[in-house]
Amino acid sequence: MNQGVSESQCSLDDLCINTIRTLSMDAVEAANSGHPGAPMGLAAAAYVLWTKFLKHNPENPAWEDRDRFVLSGGHASMLLYSLLHLTGYDLSLDDLKNFRQWGSKTPGHPEYGHTPGVETTTGPLGQGFANAVGMAMAERHLAARFNRPGHEIVDHFTYVMCGDGDLMEGVAAEAASLAGHLELGKLICLYDDNKISIEGATDLAFTEDVGMRFQAYGWHVAKVSDGNDVAAIGEAIKAAKSETGKPSLICVRTQIAFGSPNKQGSADAHGAPLGKEEVRLTKQALGCPPDAVFCVPELAGVAFRESIGKGRAAENMWREKEQAYRTAHADLAAQYRNAVDGVLPEGWDADLPTFSDAPVATRAASGKALNALAARVPTLMGGSADLAPSNKTEITCSHDFQKGAYDGRNIRFGVREHAMAAVMSGMALHKGVRPYGGTFLVFADYMRPAIRVASLMRLPVIYVFTHDSIAVGEDGPTHQPVEHLASLRCIPNLTVIRPADANETVAAWKTALTHTDGPVALILSRQKLPVLSKQPENLARGAYILRSVPGTPDITLLATGAEVHAALGAADLLQEKGISAKVINMPSWELFEKTEAAYRTTLLPAEGAPRLVVEAGLAMGWERYLGANGAAVAMTGFGASAPGGVVLEKFGFTAENVARKALALINR
Repeated sequence: MNQGVSESQCSLDDLCINTIRTLSMDAVEAANSGHPGAPMGLAAAAYVLWTKFLKHNPENPAWEDRDRFVLSGGHASMLLYSLLHLTGYDLSLDDLKNFRQWGSKTPGHPEYGHTPGVETTTGPLGQGFANAVGMAMAERHLAARFNRPGHEIVDHFTYVMCGDGDLMEGVAAEAASLAGHLELGKLICLYDDNKISIEGATDLAFTEDVGMRFQAYGWHVAKVSDGNDVAAIGEAIKAAKSETGKPSLICVRTQIAFGSPNKQGSADAHGAPLGKEEVRLTKQALGCPPDAVFCVPELAGVAFRESIGKGRAAENMWREKEQAYRTAHADLAAQYRNAVDGVLPEGWDADLPTFSDAPVATRAASGKALNALAARVPTLMGGSADLAPSNKTEITCSHDFQKGAYDGRNIRFGVREHAMAAVMSGMALHKGVRPYGGTFLVFADYMRPAIRVASLMRLPVIYVFTHDSIAVGEDGPTHQPVEHLASLRCIPNLTVIRPADANETVAAWKTALTHTDGPVALILSRQKLPVLSKQPENLARGAYILRSVPGTPDITLLATGAEVHAALGAADLLQEKGISAKVINMPSWELFEKTEAAYRTTLLPAEGAPRLVVEAGLAMGWERYLGANGAAVAMTGFGASAPGGVVLEKFGFTAENVARKALALINR
């Protein structure tokens, strides 16, 4: 350990708290960028939580019965990195010195899977708060499903630290409302009430009584008037843990950049280094050697590292409980282990439906597939943003997940699309459940920030988007997605699947459940679609020839979803005119790009017939598949209000119009 802070000038608590502050200041100063203010203000609350309450094992960050800790205000990342280093996680002092640098384990905002001990990727404010709600929901569900008298195998808390910015965001309000309704008593939020935002004092735009708002949501609310009062913070956390019927909000009145003579309480300390001289003055004010850098006093180091022994003992005790649980409830224990490890049960896909000739809306086929899977995959859990009857997302073999019935698997998210998506991410991060959530495709915009972060984390969540095009009809352009397919396809790590019929929809669900390296978005029709005769297993390759022709075709038609049927009809019309048209169904660009190069070349040779894309959305992005002489039958603006069939006809998504466009392309 480095000697630094004078151990005779302050108590051990102060010594440890000031060590967090000085490490945070030094890392931001070394990087010449970052956010020193929040870590300095929150240091005392974080110290109390991490050393006196948080159940965690630095030697095993993945221990499943650990308490979860989410730093929702991810800009305060040096607070978390300091805690991880000091309590013994695999994060060295050199890692702190490389804060925000290329290849470091300490990026500017915490990243899940990148830094040991980081539970979720936070950065966009409010997301982490909603993730924490999802984690608490998963804990309650697993506890209700698996715990038995005398054998509480699932028993942990979810803690989240957030700031004013988090609580200004709508997603946090949505998630807090849901958490209060569900009475998630093992969710505890420490609110950094420092009354400062980037632009200045929060009263520029934020004068509400946050505590009263959360009381209205159904939360237990406590206030700590001095953010450096270790005893008061401890008592507030203890009381929150005792309040089992409500989630808890602890409003901690802190001062941003505490200890800084010239920047304490100032917005200037939010997102910029304090400066070398101010760092020196701050250390002096805190009783630290002013010129020492990245110091961990020996006594502080020893105190923090007690977390290793305590964590090891806590996990060992839990392992003994797990062994006793296996002895007493062998079948449940095996199910629990499979759930946490994400193992699909044997025969999980044995009862999936097969559809014959009658036309079926792919949303309806999705509902049947979901229920066939849910009967055999008990971890499958989710719902809809108040659209379950339309999205077909209700699990008929289970009841609702509600207060007093946490073993239910149907989640009523309410009209809270953004929170739904972020909560799903939290559930997936927790592990033990496989979350899905549905809404209309046009409302994917309300979910996009959470979808993006889930994709960044490669979380195995499933989005069920129905009402997939202008065929929505009478509800008009506000409810008719046109840019949404392109918008989703451009998100890295997100797999978008738009099946063309009922059987492909079943295959899409199978693909989604076996895909564990990122989220999957299922894009489904409101209207009924004919059932294709081809085998749906081809969907897993992303694209395949639905209609082949001898030799080289005169034109290749590429389509997805409902428009595949227009392309097939156009091929028939062209054949009557002596024109050969190959039809390629391309339900998923992402799956297609993962297939071998030879297969992709077989479908789309570099030289050959002109290509015409048919999709009731923007053509943006299809350029990669059009080739030199390609064109598209696609949307170029918004839709219109009329019956769905009329809208499709007026915008040209008919076999006749596709055939005309194909002929024009061939003859130009």
